[in-house]
Amino acid sequence: MRLKGKTAIITGAGSGIGQACALAFAREGARVVLVGRRRELLKQTAAEIQRDVLVCEADVSRLVDVQRVVKTTLERFAGGVQVLVNSAGVLHAGTAETQTEEEWDETFNTNVRGVWLMSREVIPLMRREGEGSIINISSVLGLIGGRSRVAYSASKGAMTVLTKSMAMDLAPDQIRVNCICPGIIETELVVDFIRNAPDPELAKKRRTELHPLGRFGQPSDVANMAVYLASDESMWVTGAAMPVDGGYLAGKM
Repeated sequence: MRLKGKTAIITGAGSGIGQACALAFAREGARVVLVGRRRELLKQTAAEIQRDVLVCEADVSRLVDVQRVVKTTLERFAGGVQVLVNSAGVLHAGTAETQTEEEWDETFNTNVRGVWLMSREVIPLMRREGEGSIINISSVLGLIGGRSRVAYSASKGAMTVLTKSMAMDLAPDQIRVNCICPGIIETELVVDFIRNAPDPELAKKRRTELHPLGRFGQPSDVANMAVYLASDESMWVTGAAMPVDGGYLAGKM
């Protein structure tokens, strides 16, 4: 029960990495607040957790939604907020020439603005507690570039540096800010991409070969790192960008 007594707000909690974090945090004793745009998926996650769980349908790029999430959390769970996991994200494939303005704006509104808004609202609560942990789910593409991922890579790079800047600003308050940089994780997004490729078997083979450990990551691989960063075991870790990537970056940096 490494997170017993902690309340954690987790965005993007209806599927993929966010859902895996929610389930792992609940197993470790945390009270979890599930945030996302698709209520049905959030309710399914909540049904697996069963206790000490709150569902908040919200768009993290909208200030009014973010403020409602925090207000509802404080009404439901006493004792403030100790952990925030910013996992909500969008990905639109495209180059600098093909990416549309709408795709660019949605990507940055969710992947960067959403992280900033959620963090800004919980920081005063963590400061009152005398500690806190903010965990941003970035990407290996937040450390290096990627073909046809211009908006996504730029947004994740912004998130990674935002993490480091926040870590320096908030260190005197004992609020730790870190980000996790996953490689290719076998989420519904990745599964759909592979399925819709002209040659699905070849598409999966080529992308698997990018990872020396020889497989895609699972959402639970990222959730395990998030549990560590949320727990008191990582009290001297802040400003870190931690690859969880099966070796993807080993030969690239």
